[in-house]
Amino acid sequence: MNRSKAAGLPRRGARLLAGALAASTVVVGVGTGTATAAGAGGAGPVGAGVCAGSGPLPYSCARPGDLIDVTLGELHPTQAVLGFDQVFYKQGRYGSDRDEAAGGVNKRFDDWCETNGQGEAASVGPGARLDDPASFTCTVPLGQETAESLAPMKTAVVGPGGKLYLTDGHHTLTSFLEGPDGSTRLPVRLRVTDNFSSLSTAAFWQRMTAEKKVWLRDENNRPLGVEQLPSRLGISNFRDDPYRSLVYFTRGIGYEVPDGATEFLEFSWGSWLRGKHDTNAYDLTSPGPYLDLVKSASKSMAALDADAVVDDGRTAAQLGRIAEWNGGKKETGGEFAKLSRPLTDPKPGKLAESLDYKARVVRAPACTARITGVRNGPLTVTNGVTCAERAALRGPVTVRAGAALVLTGSMLEGPLQADGAAAVHVCGSSLTGPVAVSRTAGPVRAGGPGCTANSVTGAVVLTGNTGGVQFAANTITGPLVCSANAPAPDNTGRENEVRGPRTGQCAGV
Repeated sequence: MNRSKAAGLPRRGARLLAGALAASTVVVGVGTGTATAAGAGGAGPVGAGVCAGSGPLPYSCARPGDLIDVTLGELHPTQAVLGFDQVFYKQGRYGSDRDEAAGGVNKRFDDWCETNGQGEAASVGPGARLDDPASFTCTVPLGQETAESLAPMKTAVVGPGGKLYLTDGHHTLTSFLEGPDGSTRLPVRLRVTDNFSSLSTAAFWQRMTAEKKVWLRDENNRPLGVEQLPSRLGISNFRDDPYRSLVYFTRGIGYEVPDGATEFLEFSWGSWLRGKHDTNAYDLTSPGPYLDLVKSASKSMAALDADAVVDDGRTAAQLGRIAEWNGGKKETGGEFAKLSRPLTDPKPGKLAESLDYKARVVRAPACTARITGVRNGPLTVTNGVTCAERAALRGPVTVRAGAALVLTGSMLEGPLQADGAAAVHVCGSSLTGPVAVSRTAGPVRAGGPGCTANSVTGAVVLTGNTGGVQFAANTITGPLVCSANAPAPDNTGRENEVRGPRTGQCAGV
């Protein structure tokens, strides 16, 4: 962590400027992009001597209100579910040239500047990328932030060992990671709300749970243990909760995010809607039925009494219920009309863009066997669909003809070989050992829409696959060899990082 100086002030002097802003906000120093300001709460940093020197500081030195420079790969989620359709909207928008064609800049630059406490994008040069902040500028320069520009920043808690636990921004930062220029190395700033680094792991999670800074429910609203939380960002590391997506699309129609909103507000609404509306009764791949569900759900939300308890003791008013559905406008106006715009409209609605991107996601086959946790020894998949989910596989994996493998958010230590398989899906996983996939009749997917990129240490050989190969944004330490695949492998516009020779059909992938 770099804790920056305001111009002409000593290392802690930036605190003296905090009174110019709202309580617990931060004046960001010129140049380095981080600074400190006084704030309340937290168990406090550890190791005063470690935090007393000059230069870069460990995250365990951060105090509430500090802004810290991080990379996406350093962040640990505090929820196990996302609304995938919300992320799909962002992915569709980020990967489109519609904003540029209209004379603007791509939305991902506006979103990054807002997340960084710097307003929106001011100028975006040719070839600009989020992973190179020097290639674009924001309307609020570093060092000139205001309480208003800092308010939308995403937040984190410092935990034991100085680990960073994200408490707000899972959807936004996952969208950055999965975007056209996303990776675990993409930089962003966060605001620290608490430092619990002095606590034991058990005490840390007790504190996080007591203060409602962690969401321990799954996609079906069932309880989870903290050990079931994902270890890192990436859509493939999360579970999909359609009610969380539904709430996102009702924003401005059935509810508004109130000032001082608590973490996981949208999940509270989703828990309540789960008992009122059945998402399984609607085709959530088609705009018409999806809009019908949004309309019905948002009307239920707006019809609540202000003091009606929605979830966990929180009332409809506390959760931002709108007094009049759609702001008192007919469905041909207001936010509902904006949401309803088709993809052919010059300004398509969020739902249309989400569903357009969703249609590009190659679906994995239904699992017939599941593996979780640690598994030692060889694994041979002889039939059906074996799904390894957040698993650690230690030993070689072989997929026989006609069988399928789905590897999600997992670690494989050993070679992976598939010959004549029905399908092979590898998403958000780390593999140590050579990978050879040949003559697959169905899809071969490693990265691409809805599939977080992977890291592979070892050679990757893709040969004679006929069901389509998506191979996107992966990091390969070793050669990448592709031949006789029909069609040729597709990187979906996200080049792989290959630390070794690329040959054959993958020379430009």
